[in-house]
Amino acid sequence: MNDVVDFINVNRDRYVEELKALLAIPSISALPAHAGDVRRCADWLVSELQRIGLAGARLIETPGNPVVYAEWLGAPGKPTILYYGHYDVQPVDPLELWESPPFDATVRDGEIYARGAADDKGQVFMHLKAVEAFLAKAGSLPVNIKFFIEGEEEVGSTHLDAFVRANADLLAADVVVISDSPMFDRGVPSICYGLRGLAYFQIDLRGTRSDLHSGSFGGAVANPAFVLASILGQMKDRGGRVRIPGFYDDVRPLSDEERAEWKRLPFNETRYRKELGAPKLFGESGYSTLERVWARPTFEVNGLLSGFTGDGAKTVIPAVAMAKVSMRLVPDQHPDRIADLFEAHLKSVCPKTVALTVTRMHGGRPWMTEFDNKYVRAAGRAIERGFGKVPVFNREGGSIPVVSTFQEALGLPSVLFGVGLPDENAHAPNEKLDLGNFHSGIIASACLYEEIASAV
Repeated sequence: MNDVVDFINVNRDRYVEELKALLAIPSISALPAHAGDVRRCADWLVSELQRIGLAGARLIETPGNPVVYAEWLGAPGKPTILYYGHYDVQPVDPLELWESPPFDATVRDGEIYARGAADDKGQVFMHLKAVEAFLAKAGSLPVNIKFFIEGEEEVGSTHLDAFVRANADLLAADVVVISDSPMFDRGVPSICYGLRGLAYFQIDLRGTRSDLHSGSFGGAVANPAFVLASILGQMKDRGGRVRIPGFYDDVRPLSDEERAEWKRLPFNETRYRKELGAPKLFGESGYSTLERVWARPTFEVNGLLSGFTGDGAKTVIPAVAMAKVSMRLVPDQHPDRIADLFEAHLKSVCPKTVALTVTRMHGGRPWMTEFDNKYVRAAGRAIERGFGKVPVFNREGGSIPVVSTFQEALGLPSVLFGVGLPDENAHAPNEKLDLGNFHSGIIASACLYEEIASAV
């Protein structure tokens, strides 16, 4: 193992240059204009996997973007890790807020800035480098490993569930490892044992055939923008509690033990607020900030569009208004049940003066595992070896829907092995990845293969 770690340390600078090449590919899955770039990124990964010694690396076509698959099965009798990640990235808007071009990776103060640096290319790449180091210095791995890297995560993994179920034999393994999440804080490595789920919608209201002159028609028809504002305002009470009937029926309550553990975590609420630039924090009454973002469901407005928004003035009553909204869900909420409850409530509060259309965009189930299982404990030991610190155990407020899919369709437990940081601007301008965490993560990844091999 010492030779493997030495190889990783010697090649630190090379890894950064190779990562820059991966980050330079604008694999934005949400924008059709970048479809060619998405495929080019997949091809790049296949070539890299082949170069480091996984000769069978290949693309597998789906109805959407291709899956990158590779395997090394040279350790008979040892556990098999299925590594899942994604190579697609979010759009970069607003471009003017980036301090350096989003696809020209730039290193500043020990951090690499580019779209996809933290979510998820940098974290995918660290596992490739760990495998490369093992194969280069030891000639083999202590476990079997399969890489499953998709290209539609940022657009809801539309074809993923069907792919997993149709390829159960190909993806058969003992445990799934996913690196697509942040550590608890800078200098505080962590293992995540719970994720929130998601239900995402678009609301469209139409009042008239076209925009109307607000002087000639004001007072005669309902304004869809006002109606939409009123509807959204009815979704929460003043204490931050969601008002959809039945919304909390299936919420698994926090245990006293878990709440006590979270209170011991090194969380500074004042610093958290200042880093966010918020004048004051807000959330559901009766819960701490960590409890709100890890273990309580939410209703959020993600976008609004209506009427004239250009420079100057234009006195119109808009014909349409649109909102994109999402709900983060917790164990044991189901996105389909929440979707039914939301649509029923929306129809009950929407007046007859506008036509309502509700579109279910995508969703995913929440997930939680026991943090004393052998794989999570093996990951904890690997993190400690790579970072020199015992990790804390925490939940995460975001969603990775495929974790539940692996559990339900393949019967596989998952380990979330993220090395990002909460302030690394995933999905926002100036996304970045701490290079110290990146390099420690490569070492920890190599240690993980060894720890899982010895744990089973």
